Amino acid sequence: MKIYDTLIIGGGQAGLSMAYFLRRKKLDYLVLDNQSKPGGSWLHTWDSLKLFSPTEYSSLSGWMMPKSEHEYPTKNEFISYLEQYEQRYNFPVQRNTEVLSVHKEQEIFKIITNQGVFYTKTLVSATGTAHEPFIPDYSNREEFEGEQLHSVNYRDSNELSRKKVLIVGGGNSGAQILAEVSKVANTQWVTIEEPHFLPDDIDGRYLFNQATQKFLGKSTEQPSKRKVSLSSIVMVESVKEARERKVLQAKRPFQSFYKQGVVWKDGIQESFDVVIWCTGFKANLEHLEPLHITENNRIATQDTRSIEVPGLWLVGYGSWTGFASATIYGVGKTARQTANEIEEFLS
Repeated sequence: MKIYDTLIIGGGQAGLSMAYFLRRKKLDYLVLDNQSKPGGSWLHTWDSLKLFSPTEYSSLSGWMMPKSEHEYPTKNEFISYLEQYEQRYNFPVQRNTEVLSVHKEQEIFKIITNQGVFYTKTLVSATGTAHEPFIPDYSNREEFEGEQLHSVNYRDSNELSRKKVLIVGGGNSGAQILAEVSKVANTQWVTIEEPHFLPDDIDGRYLFNQATQKFLGKSTEQPSKRKVSLSSIVMVESVKEARERKVLQAKRPFQSFYKQGVVWKDGIQESFDVVIWCTGFKANLEHLEPLHITENNRIATQDTRSIEVPGLWLVGYGSWTGFASATIYGVGKTARQTANEIEEFLS
């Protein structure tokens, strides 16, 4: 029975960041990935997606993403980069391997997958959020007879021509999808509060620098000085163009659904053909349920280390596993620290 030093569940940006730092530790590790090719969750994003930082701020540790001909890299350019990154460092990745459940027997983790059982002394869960799309619980949503899809299932606007489309969600995905769909369809944007657009000269570079300073404990900027966060909307080219067309106006949330559409807070009904939910994701933690440590879709951690289960770390799920840890630029900082902790644990 082979027992690895470390297994990493997930071969996306978080999993590869972990592989990079574990490789430098000379540990016996393996990445289990449920995709058929490199790219992680980026394989399932819409076709026209653009990152909101230049290549130097859209790179993993060790090797910078090749310069893009665009100011902001495209989805396909980033997927190509992940593939090259994986090949460059010759990470041990086993594809098409779906982790079904994780158990712990004495000091060893038992990982049950569709490709057999694996054993490891330590475990890193880096499954991200893409497989757990979140849709708010609106009254009578099941009665709506039109089409509903989450942003994870949206690919392009080809099937939406001349339809009436409601886009729900005030982040970068909502703004970019609205910009694209509004060219071919009649759109209405819904956000919880007024969308926060960054000035044209501020993009992900500022956001990630801010997160880095916070990570290092050196942040001197007062929160009230500038309302900027990773959920702020970056004015990439398509969103600027939508602003010129005056389609970035958003309404506050509706009250409920009815068969043909939605009922606004003032009681007025409005019909729609399609609803696109750009409402984010929840952490994908289903495989860890047998450990009985998940509460409110989170696991108690000290940085990335599980408090209740020794030998388990969670990387890349969001602020509860480190500042900006669900971002390309931010995950490396928590991955480096996690690799150091794993080495210390095993020694």
